[in-house]
Order: sequence, then C-alpha cells, then structure tokens
Amino acid sequence: MSAVTVSVQADGARSVLARADATALVRAVLRGERVRTALLSITYLSRRRMAALNRRHLGHAGATDVIAFGFRDAQGATIGDVYICPEVAREHAHAFGCPVREELARLVIHGTLHVVGYDHPAGEARVRSPMWRRQEHLLRRWRAA
Repeated sequence: MSAVTVSVQADGARSVLARADATALVRAVLRGERVRTALLSITYLSRRRMAALNRRHLGHAGATDVIAFGFRDAQGATIGDVYICPEVAREHAHAFGCPVREELARLVIHGTLHVVGYDHPAGEARVRSPMWRRQEHLLRRWRAA
C-alpha cells in the first residue's frame, strides 16, 4: 500500500508559492525518489521563529532559508518536516537574480530531498554536489511544466 500526505501551513509568514504548488513539488520529489509512503509537512516561518529553530536544533545563530528533519519509521514510511523562511528566501532571490517564487520552489525541493536522505557539503562545494544537481534538475522540470 502506498500513501503520501503533504501538509503546508504558515506560522507567522506568508509565501508567494501557493500551497497547491508546494504540495505538488513535494509529491514530484517523492515520486522521483520512488518514495511510496510518506507524511511530510512544509511550514513557512517568520525570521524570528526560524532563528529560534536554527539556534535550538542546529546551534547556529540567525535565520536561515530552510531546515529539514526526516526519518523512516519501522514500516519504511518517510516522515519529515521542512521549515522555510520566506523573508530569507526573498533576500536570496534578489541576490541571485531569480524570482522569489522560484527560490521558494527550490527550497521546497531542497528540504524534501534532505528529508529523503540527501545531503551536501557546506560552503561553495554544495552547488557541485549530487544533491544540488538533483534539486536543480527537479526545479527545471517544475519550471517547464
């Protein structure tokens, strides 16, 4: 049996990426990674809430764009939470010269890939990692659709 449940909510932050689009992106990543059973949430957080989450769970100061937590349960289902800060995403989009909606889509994909087990090195090397290449491939497919 397979079932994928995706929840998208905002906790003090608004996103220009529609909930339906975020849900579709998560489902596309899971389908592409052959994940048949999953329970995944996407939560948009304010800068303040993201900074608190980043400090508490990762020991880093300040807000970041995305944080993801994931695991597999005893039956093999993928379970995860992805937290995104639209304010930081907006800043990155402006710095990278891309639309904010595209940057948010990138972060949904990025966080979902972390949940299913991908990781990348820190710093500039991350943009050459297999995870980054996979993320950008999925983003190109979304843009083309």
